[in-house]
Amino acid sequence: MKLLILNGPNLNLLGQREPEQYGTGTYRDLVDMIAAHAKARGVEVDFLQSNHEGALVDAIQEAYGVYDGIVLNPAAYTHTSVALLDALKAVRIPTVEVHISDVSKREAFRQVSYVREACMATIVGHGFRGYLEAVDLLIGEAEAKA
Repeated sequence: MKLLILNGPNLNLLGQREPEQYGTGTYRDLVDMIAAHAKARGVEVDFLQSNHEGALVDAIQEAYGVYDGIVLNPAAYTHTSVALLDALKAVRIPTVEVHISDVSKREAFRQVSYVREACMATIVGHGFRGYLEAVDLLIGEAEAKA
């Protein structure tokens, strides 16, 4: 099984960006944690973080036929990007939306997720562990289909 872990804008600044919301772990800490978990579960993972919407859309399109699932934290694009939604709908790869913070307890504009409609699940407010839950959910989904 091969998964793509996509992270949107400003997540490269984890550890310094609003630590009260996102914690003090860095993006490198996050990648290392996911990679170790995936290895232990026998899953291959690739990572992309981009501050550019088009790069994320391109990655979703290029994932078709290559990846069995996507873990997506669209960050600020969650609330604005029909393009990400359309890309996810086009490729129909099982996708789990992840947010480090609990967006349901934040600003009103963060209550809207354009991508959620194309995702099989959404995990919010579980910190970095939410990504591991997403990986496990995708593994479970693949096993159920096998």
